[in-house]
Amino acid sequence: MPRSHAPRVLISDKMSPRAAEIFRARGIEVDEKPGLSPDELAAIIGDYDGLAIRSSTKVTPALLAHAPRLKVIGRAGIGVDNVDVPAASARGVVVMNTPFGNSITTAEHAIALMFALARQLPEADASTQAGKWEKNRFMGVELFNKTLGLIGCGNIGSIVANRALGLGMKVIAHDPFLTPERATEIGVEKVTLDELLGRADFISLHTPLTDSTRNILSRENLLKTRRGVRIVNCARGGLIDETALKELLDSGHVAGAALDVFAEEPARASPLFGTPNFISTPHLGASTEEAQVNVAIQVAEQMADYLLTGAVQNALNMPSLTADEAPRVKPYMALAGHLGALLGQVEEGEIREVRVEAEGAAAALNIKPLTAAVLAGLMRAFSDTVNMVNAPFLARERNIGITEVRHDRDTDYQTLLRVTVRTPDGERSVAGTLFGAATPRLVEMFGIHVEADFAERMLFIVNEDKPGFIGRLGTRLGEAGVNIGTFHLGRRTAGGEAILLLSVDQAIDEPLLWDICRLPGVKTVKSLLFA
Repeated sequence: MPRSHAPRVLISDKMSPRAAEIFRARGIEVDEKPGLSPDELAAIIGDYDGLAIRSSTKVTPALLAHAPRLKVIGRAGIGVDNVDVPAASARGVVVMNTPFGNSITTAEHAIALMFALARQLPEADASTQAGKWEKNRFMGVELFNKTLGLIGCGNIGSIVANRALGLGMKVIAHDPFLTPERATEIGVEKVTLDELLGRADFISLHTPLTDSTRNILSRENLLKTRRGVRIVNCARGGLIDETALKELLDSGHVAGAALDVFAEEPARASPLFGTPNFISTPHLGASTEEAQVNVAIQVAEQMADYLLTGAVQNALNMPSLTADEAPRVKPYMALAGHLGALLGQVEEGEIREVRVEAEGAAAALNIKPLTAAVLAGLMRAFSDTVNMVNAPFLARERNIGITEVRHDRDTDYQTLLRVTVRTPDGERSVAGTLFGAATPRLVEMFGIHVEADFAERMLFIVNEDKPGFIGRLGTRLGEAGVNIGTFHLGRRTAGGEAILLLSVDQAIDEPLLWDICRLPGVKTVKSLLFA
């Protein structure tokens, strides 16, 4: 990835020094400036290619407007509530998180809170240290043979399930993305939310905060739980109606609740504070020495990989592309981008759908980055700031449908990528391959076979296949001082419609294009640019 300067990263939140060490070891300039005010951050963010944060820095549209150079935001942790991801996507900025660095730590905190609830440990501790000996007051329950209901069974939830099964608990889970095969593999029973609410002795939440999960434990759903249930939330504030939970704790319907997260943080006040059988911690799920080092290392490595090689891991707004995949996929991404750019420059109708088809060796690749590259090339006709991050966003804005197809069939080429656009006038497609497994080459355009390498400046002409045309064209270009680099012809039938692609060493201005248009037999002329 050529660049005129060394990548530069700002760490704007307190983070393990291992992050800065990794950036410097990879040849990336890094500044550590935690605690900046929003105005102070906005004043300097324009000097950086990357921004590494935890939860304190707020990445808003206003901040992004001051960051024309910014390419990647890395969140050392899971939640990105403090990042306006749609705004970052619109500006072409990759947003990454580190979903695995603190998974064990958060899962262990949930298990610790379950134990604390089961044995009333905080209240028993306070009572004993106050000089009381209330042995008969604190009658707990065992976790053994109890049913744990997991709302969300992804990475952290599955670790909690593993630990709970080791304690002899029965584990049921509600998660729309949990497949029956995965549920069997990790030893849990997949159930509906209502089933979970009615059966669970303990409920632990491990789901992100989205429109569909906000207040998932609403008053209505809390009333569906069995009497004596105990609830743990180490995931996200806003998943539980805190006022309703307070009322049900007071009534005894909920036997206990432990929250590490709150709807408003820092939680200086809450209706739950002071309630018997309620335990609270100040968002400590990821707060272990090991986790903080792990997420710092992970975010630095991910950001460095992206800035130096284009590898994308754990991105929330772009297809992932591992460091191992990147070198293998990179030439295909160049081919995909050129095919998209070709269609974007020659197609004049309203594009309603884009179809990306992969055959041969290309069909075995991660096709998502290829589609993003196609869209980035295509969308350059609409925006000069488009890239693989914001191209899908721009496509959605224009209601352009996207289809991806892999073909397992014999082809004339070892590897082939075909891009088709649908407009009100019908479909048009282009196809390309790799020459020597590295160089993008066009092999078909609008159903006409044509072998052409891509060059920075090219001329595309549709003309009648008549004698003398090539001579007239060459003469006119020569008169204008334009040197021809390569010359590629294709036609449907002898004497019918032909296409011509030629590379040129000089830019072709508008008056010259009009002169070429007036040559006998010319139907279409387009000047093409390929980055």
